Amino acid sequence: MNKTIFPGIGLVIGIALIGRYIEKILPIHIVSASVMALFIGMSLNRFIKKGDVFEKGIAFSSKKLLKLAIILLGASLNISIILEVGKISGIVLAFTLSTCFGGGYLLGKILGINWKLSSLLSASTAICGGTAIVSVAPILEAKDVDIAYSLTATFLFDMIMILIFPLLGRLLDLSDVGFGLWSGTSIGDTSSVVAIAYGFSEKAGDFATMVKLTRTLFIIPTVIAFTIISIKNKNLNSNRHGESDLEGARLKSVIPWFILGFVALAMINSLGFIPLSVSKTLKDISKFLMISALAAIGLSTNLGDLRKAGIEPLLHKLILSDIVILVSLMVIQFFGLN
Repeated sequence: MNKTIFPGIGLVIGIALIGRYIEKILPIHIVSASVMALFIGMSLNRFIKKGDVFEKGIAFSSKKLLKLAIILLGASLNISIILEVGKISGIVLAFTLSTCFGGGYLLGKILGINWKLSSLLSASTAICGGTAIVSVAPILEAKDVDIAYSLTATFLFDMIMILIFPLLGRLLDLSDVGFGLWSGTSIGDTSSVVAIAYGFSEKAGDFATMVKLTRTLFIIPTVIAFTIISIKNKNLNSNRHGESDLEGARLKSVIPWFILGFVALAMINSLGFIPLSVSKTLKDISKFLMISALAAIGLSTNLGDLRKAGIEPLLHKLILSDIVILVSLMVIQFFGLN
């Protein structure tokens, strides 16, 4: 390993630790360490110059550490959970996930947003906020600024929902289970779901957490789907440049190694071969690596670049999220799950 990457790695780990500390001392868990690390990194970006001692380590952390985090995330996913909670939440999730990816694609076209950024915003709304963004981003080869914008938009929307969602639930006279189902299927980030649902009632919080775990598992087919789409796009571009299908479909470029590791660990854990204590430890390591990677992405992101992206991506997030909230509520009401 090149020793020149150590200063940068040390910097992002330091920022990740600060993010974890801030998250821990907050009286209410509404801002995740990942978001804090991203914002701290972005605020320090102006001090990072091209070619300085931190550059190589930051680049390593934003790419390699992120991919390692995704692999280890698989060890905490258990497909059997779908069978437990899916009986109730599955119907709602079928509608919300379809709305996110179908509606998100159309919104991206209407607002003139590039496909990669639009897909990150759709994935964050559909599944699990920041985790979905950082899991899909390497497959799409998304730019750091797109990742940062997606996370910022998700954070801003969730902060608004934390304030008004419990009030809406009471105005609609939803039961604890109904509210837990609504928040668990329509709010992006896990920490926001927890803050919102437990703000309504403990029973709603418990149920919303289970629903959110079920929803998070859909990251597996989502990652696979985006991998297939990326393969087709690469092959299409290869053909346009006169390359053969075989050359455009080399194994290394067709199926990213970290996706194979992610899916393999998820399957192994689902079969019960990974002890619960080991699974929990790997999940903790994965979360910290993601926080570190997001610190690196923040350090690589200039605030001016975010402003250049315009307001369209933020509108994409707000409109799509509002549509999903309405669709989720309508399905819950229609099937009498409230």
